[in-house]
Amino acid sequence: MEEQKNHSRCKEQCKTLLLHAEKNMDMVVEAFELIVRDFAIIMILATVMALISHRLKQPMVIAYIIAGMIIGPYTPPFSLISQTDTLEVFAEIGVILLLFVVGMEFPIAKLKQVGGKASIIAAAEAGGTFLAGFGAGQLLGFSFYDSLFVALAISVTSTVIVMRVLEEMKLIKDQSSTLILGVAIIEDIIIISMLAVLQSVASTGTLSFIEIGISVGLVLAFIGGTIFLGARTVPKFIDLIGRMNNYDVLVIALLGVAFGMAFIAFELGISVAAGAFFAGVLVAESKMHSVSVVLATPIRDMFAALFFISIGALMDITLLPTFIVPALILVAVSYAGKFFTVWSSARAQGFDRITSARAGFGLSSSGGELALVTAQAGAATGVTSAFLLPMIGAMTIITTFMSPYVIKFGFKFAERWKNKGGEDTATASTDTTATEQ
Repeated sequence: MEEQKNHSRCKEQCKTLLLHAEKNMDMVVEAFELIVRDFAIIMILATVMALISHRLKQPMVIAYIIAGMIIGPYTPPFSLISQTDTLEVFAEIGVILLLFVVGMEFPIAKLKQVGGKASIIAAAEAGGTFLAGFGAGQLLGFSFYDSLFVALAISVTSTVIVMRVLEEMKLIKDQSSTLILGVAIIEDIIIISMLAVLQSVASTGTLSFIEIGISVGLVLAFIGGTIFLGARTVPKFIDLIGRMNNYDVLVIALLGVAFGMAFIAFELGISVAAGAFFAGVLVAESKMHSVSVVLATPIRDMFAALFFISIGALMDITLLPTFIVPALILVAVSYAGKFFTVWSSARAQGFDRITSARAGFGLSSSGGELALVTAQAGAATGVTSAFLLPMIGAMTIITTFMSPYVIKFGFKFAERWKNKGGEDTATASTDTTATEQ
């Protein structure tokens, strides 16, 4: 009798376990089905918006953000996607791959060639615009961390848009364009380093000189280790893999470096964006750099699209009346702050008025990918308000539309100085090599 009872009890337990297993399996299948459905909706809508954007000759970033807003949970009458958590995971992967490929464009040798003058101008621009943005945020009644993150976001220059406009104007080889590119390179590194420090401080929940000192020390140690240790190992490893003539293995190795550096940065309490960026810098030192860029770009493009779509999807457009006026004010502060700091610091470095003005207008284009990465980082740490992400997203759309016209008008406006006095002619020869010093 006792054995029969034990046998019956075992059968009941087995049935219960099987029922739980079936339910769990059904839940997994259902979740997978929803993810696939969401992914299909995202990719189809992104394709449609990208085609429209291409036809209208507008940046793809705008198309992806608008696509995200259409499918997001905050757009009436209902959300087209159900797994926003999965979308956020894809977005994080997009940040890593986006910054990884960006880092590939900045080999250490190229950074050394930028020169001291461009570095001083970049530091003045980033620092000046950051302080102006923080002050504006405080005057607008933002919280302390909201002001910090929005100040960093408006300090970013949209290098891709600037270079594209200069290419269309056939001024890419102009002296001012060389200066703009040099300043933009250093500025990207400054902004990414500042983001790493800011995110590290924000994650601790306390703000003190000791915490800031520790965060700055960690970032500097990470960058120093990357340059002095990583530069001696990672490029050789990539070249070794490249000699196998197997692109499949090379892609896996590249992703391993990108996510490995991002993980190290994350464990140190630094932004994964910083880890991925400097991983790209290390790969740029290898002989397989050109092939690596070609192989990594398609993967980057897909996940970068998911990143921008997720930003759009997480933008609560119902808050638009709340932040539209502050957004416009901050856009104006960004343009004014960037132009003034670049123009004045360029003049202080000995550049003529035309070059200084062109650099000021060219670098006044705020927003772009790094601004959205900054906004997303603030949201991820949980220290910023709900309106900050959609506000920075709206600011990015506004500045992306405005920037080509501002640059074109600004360059034509700078031409007025050509016939005024002999200063520009006298200094032109000395400024030809200014960005190399």
